[in-house]
This record gives sequence, C-alpha cells and structure tokens, in this order.
Amino acid sequence: MDNHLTLLGGKLQLYRRGNSRFWQCSASVGAKQWRATTKQENVNLATKVAQDWYLGLCGKEAAGTLVTEKTVQDAAEKFTREYEVITEGERSPKWVQGHQIRLRLHLLPFFGKMGLSEVTPGTVQDYRVHRIETATKAKAKPPARSTLHDEVVTLRLVLKAAIRHGWLTHLPDLAPPYKTQGKVVHRPWFSPEEYKQLYTASRDWARNPPQSQYRWNAEQMHDYILFMGNTGLRPDEAGNLQHRDVSIVTDHATGQTILEIEVRGKRGVGFCKSTPGAVRPYERLLNRPKPTRGKQKRNRSQKNPSPALPVELPEPTDKVFPQGGQLKLFNRILAKAKLKADRDGKPRTAYSLRHTYICLRLMEGADIYQIAKNCRTSVEMIEKHYAAHIKNTLDAAAINVMRPKAARAAEKVAKAAAKPDREAKAARKQAVPDAALQNADTGMVPGSLTAETSTTLADYRMICGSGDIALGRLR
Repeated sequence: MDNHLTLLGGKLQLYRRGNSRFWQCSASVGAKQWRATTKQENVNLATKVAQDWYLGLCGKEAAGTLVTEKTVQDAAEKFTREYEVITEGERSPKWVQGHQIRLRLHLLPFFGKMGLSEVTPGTVQDYRVHRIETATKAKAKPPARSTLHDEVVTLRLVLKAAIRHGWLTHLPDLAPPYKTQGKVVHRPWFSPEEYKQLYTASRDWARNPPQSQYRWNAEQMHDYILFMGNTGLRPDEAGNLQHRDVSIVTDHATGQTILEIEVRGKRGVGFCKSTPGAVRPYERLLNRPKPTRGKQKRNRSQKNPSPALPVELPEPTDKVFPQGGQLKLFNRILAKAKLKADRDGKPRTAYSLRHTYICLRLMEGADIYQIAKNCRTSVEMIEKHYAAHIKNTLDAAAINVMRPKAARAAEKVAKAAAKPDREAKAARKQAVPDAALQNADTGMVPGSLTAETSTTLADYRMICGSGDIALGRLR
C-alpha cells in the first residue's frame, strides 16, 4: 500500500511515516502549512478524519478565527525550558515548580490554544472571573487575591519570553482594572505576654515530655523558640545554620555577650547579631549530645545488654537544628498554650518568631534602619508590616501639642490693650466727615476767610513752618 495519498484535488495530503502505525495529514491554509495526526490505522477512517480536519481549518479561515501565529502553549513550553536552565542555582526548585504547576493546572487550559496577540486585558479579566466562578460552582473556596496575582505573574513571564523570541510585539496591561488598596494587616506575632506564655509551655514540655524518648526533641524545640525569638532568623535560614556559622563574642559598644551569625538563606549570605538572650540557648545546643535513638540495635537480653553508645557532641559542620523546625511538635505546644491563632484568627507558624523579634525590638525603641540590616530586609517592609501596628512608634508628646497657658494669657492681654486704640482711631475717622458737614451748613464760600479761620491759619503756619504749603493744603 502506498504510504502517501493526495485528496481533494491536491489540497490535502495523507501519509504515514515508517516508524508510526497512524496516518498523518497536512494542508496549506491561510498561507501556512498545517499538520496533524488522524490517530487512525485504517486508511478509510483516516481519510474521513483528514477531510473533516481540513474543512474545519477552511471554516475557521473564512470566519477569521484561524490562528496563524504562535500560541500561548508554544510560548509556555519555551519559557519552561529556558527558565529552569537559566535560573538554576539562583531560584528555589519549589519556585520553578510553582510556575510549572500554575501553567499546567490553570493557565494553559484557558489560554493554551489562544494566539499570543489574543491575550488582552479583557481576556485576562475573563480568566479571573472564570477562576472565581468555577470555584463557586464547585462549592469550593475561591482563589485568594494573592493566588490570582501569582498566576498572572506566571502569564506575564510567558509573554515576556514570547517578546524576546519575536513572537509578540508588546506586553499587554495585565493589572486588575478594579484594584483597590490592599489592607495592610499585622503579621501574626506573639506579644510580650504571649511570648512568655509560649516559652513557659515549651520549657514545661521539655521537663516533662509525654514519653522519655522524646526528651531530646522537646529540649531542642525549647531552645529553638528562644533562639529564633532572639535572633529574628527566617525558618529556612535556621535550617541551613551550622555551628561554624555561629560565634559567641563580646559586643564592644555595650559590653554584652551576644552571637554573631553568618546567615545563608533567601537573601544569599548575610550577617546577624543576636540579643544576649540567645547566648544561653545556643550554649545548650552546642553542648547537647547528638541523639542516639534509632541508632542502637534492639537487644532483649537482660544478661548481655547492648553497650551504651559513646556520647558525641555536635561538630562544627553539623547543623544547629538537625531535626528542622519540628512542625508537629511546635503546633502541639501552640495548641497546649492556646496560641495557635492570633487576635485576627490568623495561624501562627515558626515565622511568627521572626515577626515577634522585630516587633519587640521596635517596642524597645531600636533604630528601624539597624533592624532592617540585622534582619536582612528593607525599611519599607518593616514600616508597612510591623511599625504601623506598634503603638510605641507613636509619640504622644508630639501629637498632643498644646500652647502654654502663659502664652495664651499674654495674647489675651495684648488683644485687650489694642481694643482702646482701635476705638480712638475709629472716632477720629468719624470726626472728619462731621467737620465737613458743619462747613457746608454755614454757607461759606470756598477760600473765604473769617476772624476764626485767620487765627487758625496763623497757628497752623507757626506749627508747620511753611505758610504757603500749609495754606495750600488748607484751601
């Protein structure tokens, strides 16, 4: 059988490759070559599928809906391949995987077959509405505002990749049209009273664990809470911390014993200086032997028990917290102390210990710039998420300003003294029109002199010293 057939007067080609059992079809529509698989092994069925496919393309061309450009699917594949390679070692694998998941689950099912030029602000808004309506119909929780934002960010990265390869000329405006200012809320933290309640509960747990074999974990958790609350490290930074990264030093400015920490985490390599309260927990971590649970073989013999394993102290290359944040144990302690949720109902996590450190430093009056440097963040972030919610940052003396009573009393005296002067001035102004009115009533001719007026002119000349000028003014 011939593996290449021509249909519809040469407009449609049907062929089968040597390494495939399915028939393929190709045609030229809209000045572009199109190819597809019929997924049929029988030539008669493949012919019918190919003809329907070709007629569908012609119908789309006549309706003006035939996409002759690169699609969002093509740009997404290009972006996924290059993003994973280019950002290797610079972006977390979970961050890269997050883009891939958003594309596979949400973006490509909606935008995948669209041409790149069809992605407009209107279609992006339709996507937001589609995501919310789909969740509402399924009686599921609608996507959060931050979730939709992350999905649009992924879409923007895909479109930028298309622009770099010349598939798209410009980037459309993807901002939400009805965006309102997001409410700035306080990040979940522990107030001084709650923080004391937390480490008291963890200390009681360490002294009396539910089972004796978990004592090491309970002691580690207690020191973890105190260490994090006095350093402000992020949980991932604490997970990467090794004993060689921590030094116990004496601060030259204050004379206090503190920790100098070389931090590796979200912002690369940075440095941190702890409060004196972190020294004793770290000394316990440094001198606590490594756990031996699970390393010794079980021996039920009472006559020949297994010898105890030698005590091993942590090495400089060992992690400070080899068990990590121990999420389950931390949540159990929070539940026991009834501190899992904050005032607004937001759940507290290990990250809340960092928020607690920053808030307590602000409450003590520490410089916000120095806190930002020590926590490896920006002043803007601290002002937005922490300082705006701390009452100690408000200066009541600068807000409740009132003028002194003495100044207000002097002002009243000055106003009272100025009142007679204003009354005398008003009386003089009133006297001038009255005199003019009196001269008009006597019927005097302007310029005529009487005995009374002569005396007045003579006196006026003696006062002014210039008779002609005075006379001229009077006349």
